Amino acid sequence: MQFATGLFILLSVQSLSRCQQNAAVIRNDFDGPYPDGSYRWALQTDGGIYHEQKGSFPASSTSEASLLVEGQYQYTAPDGQVIHVLYTADENGFQPTGDHIPTPPPIPEAIQRALDYVARLRANSQ
Repeated sequence: MQFATGLFILLSVQSLSRCQQNAAVIRNDFDGPYPDGSYRWALQTDGGIYHEQKGSFPASSTSEASLLVEGQYQYTAPDGQVIHVLYTADENGFQPTGDHIPTPPPIPEAIQRALDYVARLRANSQ
C-alpha cells in the first residue's frame, strides 16, 4: 500500500509540473506513512494549483479495514473558471463532488411514485 501511495504522489507531482512548467511550488508538505498506514500531504503552486489528500484505515466491525482517501484539488481552467473538487475514495470507488460536475436531472414525480410502489411490493413479498 505504501508503494501505491508513493506512486500516486509521484504521478500527481509530475502532472502538476507538466501543467505549469514555469510555476513554482509554494507548499510541499508530506507526512507519513505512519505505522497505522495513515498519511497526509499537500501541494500548492504559485499558479493556483492546490491539491491535498489524507488517507487512513478506519476500523470496521463488518469487514476488513480498507483504505479511505479524502482530499480536494483546485485549479483554473483555460476558460478562467476555478475548478474545485472534493473527493473520497474507498471500497466503493472514487467519489468526486464539485459545482462543475454534471448531475442527472431529477426523477419525474410520476416515475418516482412508481419506483416507490415497486419497492413497497418487494418489501411486502419478503
